[in-house]
Formats: sequence, structure tokens, C-alpha cells
Amino acid sequence: MGRIGYEFALLFFIYSFLGWMTETVVKSLAEKKFVNRGFFNGPFCYIYGFAGVLMSIFFVDLRSRPVFLFIGCAALATAIEWFTGKLLERLNYHKWWDYSKKKWNFDGYICLQYSVLWGILGVLALKYVNRFFIGLFDFLPALVRGVLVWVLVAVGILDGIASFAAVFRIKKGMGAIYRWNSKVDRWTYRFGKWIVSRVEKRMFKAYPSIKNEKTVVTKKNLSFAAGCGFYKLFWLFFLGAFLGDLVETVFCRFSMGRWMSRSSLVWGPFSLVWGLAIVLATVLLYKDREKPDRHIFFVGTVLGGVYEYVCSVFTEIVFGKIFWDYSKIPFNLGGRINLLFCLFWGIAAVVWIKILYPRISWLIERIPVTPGKIITWVAVVFMAVNMCVSMLALIRYDSRAKGVEAQSRWEQYMDEHFDDARMEMIYPSAKPTPKGGIAK
Repeated sequence: MGRIGYEFALLFFIYSFLGWMTETVVKSLAEKKFVNRGFFNGPFCYIYGFAGVLMSIFFVDLRSRPVFLFIGCAALATAIEWFTGKLLERLNYHKWWDYSKKKWNFDGYICLQYSVLWGILGVLALKYVNRFFIGLFDFLPALVRGVLVWVLVAVGILDGIASFAAVFRIKKGMGAIYRWNSKVDRWTYRFGKWIVSRVEKRMFKAYPSIKNEKTVVTKKNLSFAAGCGFYKLFWLFFLGAFLGDLVETVFCRFSMGRWMSRSSLVWGPFSLVWGLAIVLATVLLYKDREKPDRHIFFVGTVLGGVYEYVCSVFTEIVFGKIFWDYSKIPFNLGGRINLLFCLFWGIAAVVWIKILYPRISWLIERIPVTPGKIITWVAVVFMAVNMCVSMLALIRYDSRAKGVEAQSRWEQYMDEHFDDARMEMIYPSAKPTPKGGIAK
């Protein structure tokens, strides 16, 4: 773990602790007794840690533009909060928090007032708090910094194991059967049960809804890809990636006067940005499909802009390449997004939710169950291999640009099958990215 890795790990645990302390103090004052609000047993709310670190990675370039920094932080943290809530609900079929009684809430997991708070906290963190804590961290000797971070990581892992064990125990009930063959097994079982029981009791105190709320029972549907499960979402991703690539290719033909590849992968016309966008739009906006078009348009414009900005930063960090640059388009933000394309995201959200999704969803569900599952898993394997090969080809493409010779067999394979000429044909807009700091 390098210097930047240690800094991000430190920020992760600091923000996790500050988030836990804030929620615990607020809840304890409201209940007039101590309430440990963390999902984990220790003094950490890791959702704050993840949000703080991701903001520090993706929005460092916006520190001099507080309005856009606020919007980005608010949108990213709100999405993290929503996905965390849905994930925990999937684990044991209960809501761990519920904002349903608050105005401007969505799905009971997020609401406007907390999104605004997330944005304010994000601005403060990136402009002032990061610099302060990293400055303190730099005063410590290198050995002490390393020991501190690894101890926190170990504690977090052990705490996570106990906490998730408690969650699955809550889900399955108290009637688990265990057989032991020796005294060691018996004492190990009792010790583990004691730890899980304590964590379980703390969860019941911090989140009473997971004990009192009735389990949600869903009616089974025998059709293929019913509801919004894995099969449906995968095919939406697959079709969205294909159609998105097609739309971008045609758009470039008419706007630039030439045909050019817009694919994210080395095999096939697939744009991962569009595929993921279709899945996220479906998950986030489908429940609002009955609301006015202007509502979906506004949400799609904001979230689409934040999503494209995050994708731009992510690809630059991972692959060392800039895959699109809007610097020459008016009203752009760092060349990563621009107002016109953000409006396109809003229009695409309305068209998708109101018109296309119901029809495509109906067609996917008409696929026979057995052939559908077989075809799906073949496509999953193909896309997984395609992504891995594309990632290795891009890494090697960047290394060749820096003059690094191929040494291992996979590097030689990439040089032979994905040379510069082929990569330039697949990624004609890719160019090297300037290097810079992130956390500071």
C-alpha cells in the first residue's frame, strides 16, 4: 500500500468514526439514552467513510468550483446511501432506516434535506478537512502510520465478520442447528455465538425496525427475468451498452462527419457507460415513472452529469487515458461534462422510463425460462472475459506509451494482438492524462 493508499485508508476510518459519532450523538439525544447507530459493532459508520473517500477521488478537481462540488458530493453520497439501504434490506428483508415521513423522500432511504447536508459536508471535507487530517498524519513516523492503518483495517475486518454474521442470524432466525465433535468445537461455537448475540442485541437497539417490521414476502413469478432481479438488469445492461454504442456512433457520424468507434471494449460494439447508465436509471427512476416528465428530466440531467463526470475520473485514474474531452464545447466542466450532453441525459431518462423500458422489459420476460438462463450465463461469461481483456489491453496500451517493455507473457500477448494501431482504431479519442494529486 503506497502513500496515497495509506492516506485514503486514514480518511476512510476518520470519516467513518465522525459519521458514527454524529449519528450516535443525535440519536442518543433524541432517545435520551446512549444508542450505538453503527451497522458494525465498533465506533464506525462505514457509509460515511466510503462517501468521503469517493468524493476525495472523483471531485478533487472541483474544489475551486464550490457549486459543482456541492452538487457532485450531494448526488454521489445520496446514491451511496440509497444503495446501502437497499443492500441491507436485501440481506434480511427489513429497512434499517426509514425517511418515509420526511418530505421529498425517495423509497424511504433518501430525502432532500439529507442530500443537501451530504453536499455541504462534502464541500467542507474536500476544501478543509482532508488537508487538516492528512497534515496531522504526515507528522507521524512512517512506521507508526503503517501500524495504525493496518490495525484499523484488521479491526474493521473482524468487526465486519461479526456484524454480517449477526445480520444473517437475524435473517434466518434463532433456530439454527449446530453439531460439534469436540470440546474445542463446542467452545468455539459458544464464543462465536456470544459475540454474534451481543452484536445482534446492539443492532436491535440501534435499529428497532429490523426487529419489529414484518418480513416482506414476495410472490414468486415463474416467468424469465421477472421483476427487477439479476437477469432483467443484466439484459438491460447488455442492450443498453449495445444501443448506446450505436447511438453514439451515428451521432459522431453526423456531428463530426466520419465514422469512429465509440466502444468501451475490444470485442463488439458495447459502451459500458451507457449500459451502466441504463441499469442505474431503471433502479433509481422506475418507481417515479408516474411523475411528470419534468421531474424525471431534472433528475436524469443532474444524475447523468454526475455519473458521466465520475466515469471520466475513474477511467483516467485506472487506465491513464482521457476517453472523451468536451473542452471545446460551451458550458463544459473540466472537459468531462457539458450542459448540452447533461440535457441529453435528462431527455434520455424520460424516453427510457416512459417509453422504452416497459416495452423492452416485456420482451425480456417473454424469453423461455431455461433457454433464457443458458443464454444469459453465456453472455455473462463473454462480457466478463471481454472486460478483463479490454482492461489488460488498455493497461498495456498506456505502458507502451510510457516506453515500458513487455516482460510477462500476458504483456507480450497484448502487444501481439492489441498493438497501438488496433487500440487507436478502437479508442480513437483516447489520449494520455496529466498526473496530479488526489487526496490533497
